[in-house]
Amino acid sequence: MNVSDAIRLKRAVRKFTPEPLPEEAILAILNAGRRAQSSKNTQPWHFIAITDKKILKPLSECGDWAGHLAEAALGVAIIHPDPSEKFQVLFDIGQAAAYMQLAAWELGVGSCMATIYWGDQARQILRFPADLQVRFAISFGYPAELSKLAAPPVKGGRRSLDEVVHRNHW
Repeated sequence: MNVSDAIRLKRAVRKFTPEPLPEEAILAILNAGRRAQSSKNTQPWHFIAITDKKILKPLSECGDWAGHLAEAALGVAIIHPDPSEKFQVLFDIGQAAAYMQLAAWELGVGSCMATIYWGDQARQILRFPADLQVRFAISFGYPAELSKLAAPPVKGGRRSLDEVVHRNHW
């Protein structure tokens, strides 16, 4: 699959089969995040790769819409410095998240972002250092609905290019 197809066809997947991901797929996903570009090459991320359901379940309760993490084959918590000190951090971790999700899609693995609202609760679960934060985690797994992988783009699913692109000025 080429990058353009992955971007055009990728869908959020929130329901997964119970099948575990092979270690090669997990490493490919994590390596894609590691290879993401970042401001001044700071690479401000750490990834906590979680396959233990006893950890995924309580982590899924750290955000109002993070429930899909509970049944994921893999959850990746993106740990980062405080973005109020350097606003680029959120953009940089977004890049890492996008790279991981596109790499997963190419492998037939679905994913969905989860916003972590209760960072202190997540810190207790994941035991990361006090000077770092978590705002996002990603669920990964084989889609329960295989049709998600082959579904064509939905007409009207995105605003037209003319609606979002302004040239030279507004």
